[in-house]
Amino acid sequence: MTNGRGGGVLAVQRFAQLALGLALSVVMTSAAFAQSQQPTRTPPAPPATGAGYSYDPAGRRDPFVSLVNRGIDLRGTSTRPEGLAGLQIDELTVKGIILSRGAYVAIVQGPDEKTHVARSGDKLFDGVVKAVTPDAVVFVQQVTDPLSLVKQREVRKPLRPVEEGK
Repeated sequence: MTNGRGGGVLAVQRFAQLALGLALSVVMTSAAFAQSQQPTRTPPAPPATGAGYSYDPAGRRDPFVSLVNRGIDLRGTSTRPEGLAGLQIDELTVKGIILSRGAYVAIVQGPDEKTHVARSGDKLFDGVVKAVTPDAVVFVQQVTDPLSLVKQREVRKPLRPVEEGK
């Protein structure tokens, strides 16, 4: 094929083949070099019989541990005392507030549908009743999140929940 250029098309094709070959050679050499630089790892020891699960982190976090529940779980029922002292603030519902002997007293209900009388200063599983007002109960809750700078927070539970959308 002559077009007056002296075989220029064939020269371009040959140059492209040489460039492709050179690129493949560089890629293969760099892959072999990277593989030779990898540290050799010893295989993990098999888990002990009956253990069921073993994980060697080698500096990495366990991918099967939840990132959401990193604090202490206080929902275990085996360690809770009976009555008001065994209830968490989030579980309570304020059912009524009455005036008794010059002080307000709250009637609260737990998740087991039992009602309890709460006065200012009464201890709960995760906090204390700070005050009982005519329209709400104010609690001081202990924060169990180890990453939080705040160790206590104030929770206000009204007698009548605020209706949204009015």
